[in-house]
Amino acid sequence: MSAFLEHRHLELRTEAKKFGAATESEHDPIALVRGLGASGLLKACVPSEFGGLRERIEVRDLVVARAALGYHSSLCDTMFAMQGLGSYPVTLAGSDAQRRALLPRVVRGEAICAFAITEPEAGSDVSGVRTTARRDGDGWVLDGEKCFISNAGLATDYVVFARTSDDKHRGLSAFIVAANTPGLSCVATELIAPHPIGTVHLRGVKLPAEALVGEEGAGFGLAMSTLDLFRTTVGAAALGMAARARDEAITRVKSRRQFGKPLSDFQLTQVAIAEMHVDVSAATLLVLSAAHKIDLTGQPAAIDAAMAKLFATEAAQRVIDRAVQLFGGSGVVAGCIVERLYREVRALRIYEGTSEIQKLVIARSLLR
Repeated sequence: MSAFLEHRHLELRTEAKKFGAATESEHDPIALVRGLGASGLLKACVPSEFGGLRERIEVRDLVVARAALGYHSSLCDTMFAMQGLGSYPVTLAGSDAQRRALLPRVVRGEAICAFAITEPEAGSDVSGVRTTARRDGDGWVLDGEKCFISNAGLATDYVVFARTSDDKHRGLSAFIVAANTPGLSCVATELIAPHPIGTVHLRGVKLPAEALVGEEGAGFGLAMSTLDLFRTTVGAAALGMAARARDEAITRVKSRRQFGKPLSDFQLTQVAIAEMHVDVSAATLLVLSAAHKIDLTGQPAAIDAAMAKLFATEAAQRVIDRAVQLFGGSGVVAGCIVERLYREVRALRIYEGTSEIQKLVIARSLLR
């Protein structure tokens, strides 16, 4: 691990572990964001010019924080991640005024961010976005619907991707929309895991010219750059959840007795534990390698990020499933930690690019 991480990353990981352990039973997402701000962890999501930790955002910071937080609470991990994902388009392409208005508030946990791109007919196919932004004098009017938007209804600031022309890729643009803007409304969606998510309706939402993030028509590239950077961190969240399941399973099999001896004495149990640890270790290496490469080059490494997310999320599913099996009937009882992990890990193989999309990214990179 020392080959990829420096002392500063290890210090951040220690702080994230402390915060995660202290807030494991906290279920209020707004309180978690406020706490993350007070703890200083949100500095990892913003450049130092605006109150952040480093001159530029380091993926290794995000990775160690998400793995540590995900070990204790997927909700805490989500609220941390969304502060980065939701504000990164502004970090990347926003005007100086936009950055100064949003990013210091992100660091303090005062702003709650949302990344609004997914629609009923535009999930993996980002070019299928149908929400429109038409000119209205010097400003814009947005109409459309976004679904499965994390922090919908909680966010103070949304980055909304809308179509400004019919061009498949050059026709998308990004806009900052304050939650209290007339015409924006949200409806919560209930998931099998605790996760603030919902549908965002945009009905005649009027925005000033300065709400446009970056250049008109640059939204597709902005969205892809954001997802490429944060994709590796999804693997880190999965890694944290898998490590927790492995540790819970080890404790369980050493303490539970069957047929007159601990479960840990049975060879099939030992095989399962070994396979879980190999999956966790391999995922760790892929995630840290991808994060290290991105930080060194300063550019998203699409194939490395895709491999990290694909393997780590699929491996986490396997590890947690084995943990449930080792717990037996207790593993499917509500309130059991591995039962919670079993529900919460499933979405990671879907959001920010499904496993199938990651395979296509990897194959196309190799075949070019």
